[in-house]
Amino acid sequence: MNDLRINDLFDLDPMESALRMMRPWRFEAADQLPQIRLDVSESEGSYLVKADIPGVRKQDIDVRIDGNQVTISAEVKQDKEEKSGSRVLRSERLYGFASRTFALSDAVDDTRSEASFENGVLKLTLPKRAPMSQKRLAIA
Repeated sequence: MNDLRINDLFDLDPMESALRMMRPWRFEAADQLPQIRLDVSESEGSYLVKADIPGVRKQDIDVRIDGNQVTISAEVKQDKEEKSGSRVLRSERLYGFASRTFALSDAVDDTRSEASFENGVLKLTLPKRAPMSQKRLAIA
């Protein structure tokens, strides 16, 4: 059976494009890199954030709060080795980094904020900062 392929005439490097189709390997690690999926809910006095970060250790997660902006970062470092007897048949190392930054409508009181991590789910309780009173200046 013939396999007809039409090359893109406007491709920058047609030879590289043709070789790309003949590669004997697949890159499987892209779907294993950390992805941070968020659920954000609001109550009267605080925000609750649930972030799914599977495959990440607690010590590799970084949460930063700056006013109403929250940043969650996670880094994955995994080594996997498959042995048969004394010969190594396959060795893989997976390194990845993911970060999510989002803004809330109210500023967060970072001194009362709490975080917990269990079964790949990061839970943040972010109390709203008390509104600052406005002061009107008298013009002299």
